[in-house]
Amino acid sequence: MVDFFIGAKVFTLAEYSEKNASAHAEQAMKRVFITGASSGLGAALAQSYATQGAVLGLVARRRELLEELAASLPNARQHRIYALDVTDHSALASAAADFIGATGGIDVVIANAGISAGTLTEYAEDLAVFERILATNVTATVATFAPFIATMKQQAQAGSRDCRLVGIASVAGIRGLPGAEAYSASKAAVISYCESLRVELKGAGIKVVTIAPGYIDTPMTQVNTYPMPFLMPASAFADKAMAAIHAGASYRVIPWQMGVVAKLLRLLPNCLYDFAFSRAPHKSRNAKL
Repeated sequence: MVDFFIGAKVFTLAEYSEKNASAHAEQAMKRVFITGASSGLGAALAQSYATQGAVLGLVARRRELLEELAASLPNARQHRIYALDVTDHSALASAAADFIGATGGIDVVIANAGISAGTLTEYAEDLAVFERILATNVTATVATFAPFIATMKQQAQAGSRDCRLVGIASVAGIRGLPGAEAYSASKAAVISYCESLRVELKGAGIKVVTIAPGYIDTPMTQVNTYPMPFLMPASAFADKAMAAIHAGASYRVIPWQMGVVAKLLRLLPNCLYDFAFSRAPHKSRNAKL
């Protein structure tokens, strides 16, 4: 008989093999809940996680796109779709409860749902767009996380240390961009909110991860008519984001080059930043968002 000494406990070869196999199985069958999953970053994240064997809960407004996505993923029948608007907090909580009940728990929650439009404060009709963007990008992030925290705490008390709450922010939240008051404000709020939540949950065995994408090739950026430095394919972003989430990184800008740029912009005195960006290109306004 061969024994293995791990920490303060001795395992037989059979026990060690069973324990190791169980750990691999648990890692391969992660339970992941993703909002804004029907296209763009959400769909790319779903594809990456499904390829790794995860069981997915996919949330978006457009049922037909969710069905197409789920059907295209490995192990299609094990995934669950929820066609709802994330600003409907009751529906979101019901989806969370259904997913936990169906899978027996939760490992990763990614609050990815987000919308963007050019906004100008001087136009009264843009106020409704502000409210819609903040409700979708900020308040819905809170509503996405809230139903899962109690279950994650229970899992952590039982010994799991793999629980992750992931907020998708943006480099646009690091410094305000002209013509994007609502979007920049919303993503700055996501960054600060996730930081507050991260500190609050530090002792609870739950890691809060903030991902700040730069320019990623998705339907949201494909409408931009201005140059987008370091543009990255969505699939490449998803792989890097998944690695950061697995590592439990507190904050990660993807691609890293945009992280360097963002830090430099943050260090610029206001007078220099204002001069450099006062004539920057604007995203088109959409008062009907």
